[in-house]
This record gives sequence, C-alpha cells and structure tokens, in this order.
Amino acid sequence: MAIKKGDFVEINYTGRIDDSGKAVFDTTDINVAKKEEIFSPKTKYGPVIIVVGEGQVLPGIDKELVGKEKGAYTLHISDVDAFGKKDAKLLKLLSMKIFVKEGIKPYPGLQVTIDNKIGFVRSVSGGRIIVDFNHPLSSKDLIYDVEVLRVVTDKKEQVQAFFTSMSMPVEKIVVSENNVTISTKKLLPEVLSKALAQDIKRLIHVTNVSFVAGKTEKTKEEKATNTTTIKTTNAEKEEQKEQKTTTTNKTITTENQEKKND
Repeated sequence: MAIKKGDFVEINYTGRIDDSGKAVFDTTDINVAKKEEIFSPKTKYGPVIIVVGEGQVLPGIDKELVGKEKGAYTLHISDVDAFGKKDAKLLKLLSMKIFVKEGIKPYPGLQVTIDNKIGFVRSVSGGRIIVDFNHPLSSKDLIYDVEVLRVVTDKKEQVQAFFTSMSMPVEKIVVSENNVTISTKKLLPEVLSKALAQDIKRLIHVTNVSFVAGKTEKTKEEKATNTTTIKTTNAEKEEQKEQKTTTTNKTITTENQEKKND
C-alpha cells in the first residue's frame, strides 16, 4: 500500500551531508551514532513514528515518503527542502562590548545565544564580531537513508505516537470506537487540551477526545494503613505538644543564660 499524506509510518533514518558523502549528523541507529561519534546519552535511539506531511521531519523527507511503500530508500534532499538557503539578513555585526559584558572571549566557530537565538561566531576583527544565525546546515544538500518499517493503523498507537513526537508523557490512553480518553498526571490547561483535541481528531479521525487527570485508586490495605496512621497521630498529639513546649522552654532558658554570661 502506497504511503499518502496523513499516514502514520514507522521509520529508521540516517542523514549525512551530500558534498562530503560521509558526514553523518543525524540518525535513529545507536550503532551508527557511536561509530560516527555523534552519540548522545540524552537522545532516545530507535525507530520513530511520524505523520507524513505534518512537518515532523524535514520537508524533503515528507515529500519523498508520499507514494513509497515498505522498504529502504536513499533520498536526495535539496537545501531548500532541508534547512533552507543562507540568509544574509541573519548575519549580524555585533560589538565586542556585548561579549566583554558577559565575560565571553569570542572566536570563530563559538556557539552563542543572543536574544534567545542560537548563532555561531564567523569572524572577529578588532571590536567587531560577525555572528551567523543561519542553521549550520543551511545551503547544504543532504542525503537520507530511510527505511519504512510499516504503516501504523492502530488508533491507540497513533495517539501515543502523537504525544511522543511532542515529548509529552501521558498516563493512559483509552480508545473506544470514535472516542479517545487521555489521562495525564496533572489536568491540562483548557486552551492546551482544546488545541490537542483538535489535532487528534484531525489526524486520528475520531469524533470525541477528552482529557482527565490520572488518579490511582487506593487498595483496601492502603486505606486501612491510612486510617491507622490517623488514629495514631491523634493519640500522640498531646504528647507532641508537651515535648514541643519543653523544647521551647529549654531554648529560651539557654538564650537567657547566655545573656547572663555575657
């Protein structure tokens, strides 16, 4: 079955820069990441589920996946369908004073964050520094080796993949015909839950989506333990008051004695 826009597909991929042929910068394969020395312990490796055409991967990959079937492909992605072409407007000339104030000694290649934007120092000349806020791979053609493992049709798995793509954990997902109930640790703000519900309805093709705050039902043993604890606490209240008063008096006495000694 040919893949179409809006399909959920599970894929593996490895991306490299076209002009070098070997410079791997992105991969879902942990062995490739270690071999190419780009492994990060913070990255979760393994197949990913994406929605074709939803911008969860580069535009060129989204386009190339349409019409493909299960199997391995080598995709040639032009710069305009990858990270775009370099924009001269994103080259900024900044004063050395900005860096001195922050205690930074600029040099070519240094990554900096200015006004919440990530850039790289391109040149340092006297009191002037040129910072490039273009993506490091802008104006680069790329090659992606992509393996399409399967088309995901299970609605529950689709919903889970939707939240995984946003790195948003959920407690439980229940799908019944055209209804989806999502349990989260804390109740989501209404604005956020409405926006998420609209996307889920559109992508998963369901009618109703509801969010609830996840609660774990206590067992009879846990309830009994809680009851016993309360009784014990009530019985000890008077004794705790007496101990507190004694402790307080000792502290005051000590302080007064210290004043006399002074």
